[in-house]
Amino acid sequence: MDTQSLIRALSRDAAADAARLGRRLAIGFALAAVLAAIVWSVLLGPRPDIAEAAATLRFPFKFVVTLALAGAAALAWRAVARPGTPVAPAAALLLAAPVLLAAGVVAELFAVPEGARMARLIGTNSAVCLTFIPLIGALPLAMLIAALRNGAPTRPTLAGAFCGLAAGGLAATFYAAHCIDDSPLFVAVWYTIAIGILTLAGALAGRLVLRW
Repeated sequence: MDTQSLIRALSRDAAADAARLGRRLAIGFALAAVLAAIVWSVLLGPRPDIAEAAATLRFPFKFVVTLALAGAAALAWRAVARPGTPVAPAAALLLAAPVLLAAGVVAELFAVPEGARMARLIGTNSAVCLTFIPLIGALPLAMLIAALRNGAPTRPTLAGAFCGLAAGGLAATFYAAHCIDDSPLFVAVWYTIAIGILTLAGALAGRLVLRW
């Protein structure tokens, strides 16, 4: 085999490996979403007034934020699976969710009287939020880390953190359908802490499980 033929053969093998990894990661993320849906449906389910809530602005805004986070984290998680793949462009998209949420918080501060702001921030279900977002996200986190083992992440702690962020985004999206606290103030504090728990757990797990 001459040099050019060898190069073409190696290129074909690399492309085939990348395609297989892409399929495995896609399946892993789909399974993580399914697991989140199952745990959510068993433990919580939708809020009773979901039809009425859907007609407001605050309720669907929660999904805009959580889905933006889940999507951006999934792209970063996918990028970190391949050595040499730039992670910065995908990681930069992670700014979308906090920027959107910050805009929502500013709008809420203008819309709500000063005396009612603390009540909106504290809400009525902060303990439930801090409990169930990590619970809903635990199995998806394990699935995302397992799927990432098909790749070759060179920064296991960062890779695990992206797993935690993606699992947190998925879990928060499902939890939002149950949560009756729709204020961006509440979301900014309690959802962020709950997702942070999963992110930290993912970083620790990645450090242990994904190292070469």
